[in-house]
Amino acid sequence: MTEIWTMGELLAEVMRPERGLPLDRPGPFLGPFPSGAPGIFADTVARLGHSSGIISGVGDDAFGAAIVERLERDGVRTDLVAVVPHRATGVAFVAYAADGTRSFLFHWEGTPAVMAGVPPPGIATGTAYFHVMGCSLMADRAFADRLVETVELFAAGGAQITFDPNIRTELLAGDDVDGIVAPVLARCSILLPGASELASLAGTDDLDRAAGILMGRHPIRMIVLKLGRAGCRVYSEDGRIDVPAYEVDEVDPTGAGDCFDAGFLCGLLDDEAPEDAARLAAAAGALNAAAFGPMEGDISPATVARLRDRG
Repeated sequence: MTEIWTMGELLAEVMRPERGLPLDRPGPFLGPFPSGAPGIFADTVARLGHSSGIISGVGDDAFGAAIVERLERDGVRTDLVAVVPHRATGVAFVAYAADGTRSFLFHWEGTPAVMAGVPPPGIATGTAYFHVMGCSLMADRAFADRLVETVELFAAGGAQITFDPNIRTELLAGDDVDGIVAPVLARCSILLPGASELASLAGTDDLDRAAGILMGRHPIRMIVLKLGRAGCRVYSEDGRIDVPAYEVDEVDPTGAGDCFDAGFLCGLLDDEAPEDAARLAAAAGALNAAAFGPMEGDISPATVARLRDRG
């Protein structure tokens, strides 16, 4: 039995080492780092002591081998990660502007990152959560259809569907976001958006009102709103709870939201109340942001507990 599954892209990430080095100029890079939002999420779940698996694909090359080796080392189930011959592993390039905003250049169309098929039905047995990243829906329409079919498979098996909209405008190519995410929202139990994503999905900048709209429109029982340095906010039928962020020296925020998602679901699996699960999530996200690389933070039950104890 695997407690948490996800499906989506595994990528090698290549990053500018400092701010102010755009992608359109010659200059140094660091990497490749194992990456892809679903991969970061699954790896963090495993490092926090829960069983996780990912449905994905990599090329039969050095980048693919490095990614699978990292996931397996940390305890992620990878038997549904296809190693595809004669295809290159997907790659993402990342740069930071002087103000800290990021730009992405993705090379994963037609790669094994979007070639995974719908898994066998028995895979859903005993799964508590099936987690979806919005970026995984946006790179390839055929893959998005297979991902939605997999959502239905896990929902039929009794898993709760959790969803991080994780909207990447670089991948949309003019497609309508609402239409892309609608099939997942129709099955979603827990939504984990950022502020702009929540506002966009609900059609209002009033975040409290936006949460009410989406919870009234879909079977969402909880919205966990990620607010960066301002912490996070949990909406449920019991009302609203605000949880502060943990202060760390930020090095690289890439992947922090994916680690947050993993931390929150692990907290629920640990029978923590939503407020305490949000604190666990905030600690996991902060620890990842304190290291360079998309999933290089020192995240474990022990390091999370120390940060939570520090307050």
